[in-house]
Amino acid sequence: MPKMGESIIEATILSWLKKEGDQIEVDDTILEVATDKVDSEVPSPVKGKLIKILHQPDDVVAIGSVLAHIETGDQTAVASSSSSLSSAEVKEDVSTQTQSEILDIPYVPVKRDLDVESNGGSEGRFYSPLIKSIAREEGISVKELDTIIGSGAEGRLIKQDVLDYLSTRSGTHQSTMDSQQPVSKSSPQSEKPTAVKSTSLSGNTEIIEMDRMRKMISDHMIKSKQTSAHVTSFIEIDVTNLVNWRNKNKDAFFEKFGQKITFTPLFVEALVKAIQDFPMINVSVEGSKIIVKKSINIGMAAALPSGNLIVPVIKEADTMNLIGLTKMVNSLAERARKNMLKPDEIQDGTFTMTNVGTFGNDMGTPIINQPQVAILAVGAIKKKPAVLETEFGDIIAVRQMMFLSLAYDHRVVDGYLGGSFLRRIGDYLEQFDPNTSF
Repeated sequence: MPKMGESIIEATILSWLKKEGDQIEVDDTILEVATDKVDSEVPSPVKGKLIKILHQPDDVVAIGSVLAHIETGDQTAVASSSSSLSSAEVKEDVSTQTQSEILDIPYVPVKRDLDVESNGGSEGRFYSPLIKSIAREEGISVKELDTIIGSGAEGRLIKQDVLDYLSTRSGTHQSTMDSQQPVSKSSPQSEKPTAVKSTSLSGNTEIIEMDRMRKMISDHMIKSKQTSAHVTSFIEIDVTNLVNWRNKNKDAFFEKFGQKITFTPLFVEALVKAIQDFPMINVSVEGSKIIVKKSINIGMAAALPSGNLIVPVIKEADTMNLIGLTKMVNSLAERARKNMLKPDEIQDGTFTMTNVGTFGNDMGTPIINQPQVAILAVGAIKKKPAVLETEFGDIIAVRQMMFLSLAYDHRVVDGYLGGSFLRRIGDYLEQFDPNTSF
């Protein structure tokens, strides 16, 4: 199992795209896995034959564990291993005459207890670590799991079976802890759960269970508000030159580079310049220490079709020109919508930008993306009357105006730094050169 990011220690197998006996080329996608952050494809590191798969979908596998055996070379080699052994205990029985190489990719199941020590149910039924993890989080006892009909091989319980059950589950069932307590004869419990619709008796409300990503977002947002002392500053800026330049050049830009240029790369370019002017905004906090980040990695919050939010990261944004930023922004946004981002593409951000103007909002007060210390929100661009100073006096003209808002962590970013940084971003956008070439 490949490394999926600094904070990821395990991944769930979603499906195998190759089967035992298949020939595999280098970089062929072998399987799909899911972490707490994103779903990913795992490519083959070598060319060869997939000779043994050591797990099934829905299993939770530790990073660095063996997933399968791939045979390379012309002759057959035999490798024996057990899924219950660690990679250090896996032993290969390879003939000294063979020229083949066995690449171990051994499966080490992640041990997750529910209310029994083994993976079996009260009736000897097998439950994968993922199923037991979901059951633990939802308060489903082993006894209750035993009542759910499985749709997997040989009646095995799979993730979707549990999710379907939860959508109709009665709220009166006992949790795992409750199931361990003795039940008096005066309050007998039903042996099997009674499935009811997730609506109130009056039919005026509906109960919807949060999906995995929404739960993570919820926890992340609460943690941020509990961690950082949030302060938000606002400015209104004139981006007429920027808007006119884009309208004038967007067709030529597409013809030359095959890329649609949106306002996002233009915002990111100004943001990067401002961070270079105020490097203490590009930091994180660990206890009483301030960690200054030398790389400028800009996260761009993107809404998914499901309504959830994900933040792909433009790594080393300070090393890219406008063309490079445009290509990267378009690539990340497209793959985010298709749920095709790689784990390392949502890691290591040092500053985040969110575009509330996409939804027609003038401004917003975003929540800081921990462990960062500031986040920029860009509002909708709208035509407004504005006062312009000219050599002939003040005049009123129709201009393209927008709000910028910066939420920052007052533990380490005071009003001077936060306000000056926000103003500098505005200056770069207002002073955009209408003669900029590409």
